[in-house]
Amino acid sequence: MKSLSIGKLRSLQQCSTERGAIAILALDHRGNLRKAMRPDNPDAVSAADLSAFKEETVMALAPAASAVLLDPQVGAAQCIAAGALPGQVGLVVAVEETGYGGDPTARQSRILPNWSVEKARRMGASAVKLLVYYHPEAATAAEIEGLIRPVAADCERYDIPLMVEPLSYSPDPAQKKLSPAERRRVVVETARRLTPLGMDILKAEFPLDANAEPDETEWAKTCADLSQASVVPWVLLSASVDYESYLRQVTIACNEGASGVAVGRAVWKEAVDLAGQARTDFLGSQAYDRMLRLTDLCNALARPWTDFYAVDDVGEEWYAGY
Repeated sequence: MKSLSIGKLRSLQQCSTERGAIAILALDHRGNLRKAMRPDNPDAVSAADLSAFKEETVMALAPAASAVLLDPQVGAAQCIAAGALPGQVGLVVAVEETGYGGDPTARQSRILPNWSVEKARRMGASAVKLLVYYHPEAATAAEIEGLIRPVAADCERYDIPLMVEPLSYSPDPAQKKLSPAERRRVVVETARRLTPLGMDILKAEFPLDANAEPDETEWAKTCADLSQASVVPWVLLSASVDYESYLRQVTIACNEGASGVAVGRAVWKEAVDLAGQARTDFLGSQAYDRMLRLTDLCNALARPWTDFYAVDDVGEEWYAGY
């Protein structure tokens, strides 16, 4: 088992249920949320519009989650200042810039300018999240691995957990998306390569194309492969699939070793097309029930993150060398 510092231990406790399951409400979307709110003209969506949506959504759904994932630009500080984020719910703050740079077949991930792990810790974050675009055979694979290591080192320095979210893509210009077989291989291999680089939690894609592979026994086998490949606890992202499909994925993933979820649009996406009382009613009923059901499901089935970590010695003089 990996040794865990007292600061990271406390932070992971803040982000999980008493049993050690992780149920994160994800709302760190920026560019994607603009496109969802105004497909015809994303640039017309102001920062204030994004913040208002996040504040209302977090206020309604955070009580049903163990933690909330927000961005530093229009989400985290705004939700704290508005009183939308309950004090007993963990806060995970993104450190990456939205989108990617470089060629679509050799994507570059970037840290948000003027933002850092240190600043996230100072603002009260319980953990930080780094999203990277990664394919093991892409020309930028080594560059992405090199990006993760210093962020992980900063997280060690400031004693805050790091969650890494690798998103796969096709490095072949003739192939817009990965084939089902390639996706299966890439997601598992990504966990094998990246989880030893210093992260504490892996936020993983479902490791196969559920539409192309309807056999749920194959889903289970591949989730088990992912659990075997990852040396840290992993949670399942929702990738905007519909809620009922995601619920099936979560059930199988947690039965095969996942430690929980980081769920966004599968819970709240309909709210984007609603306004006023209609949005309020949806968030307070259907969306809240979805989040609560997922949290309860993870609490019942997920592998606790505590299975992965041993706590540093905290004898009488522990503080002297801290």
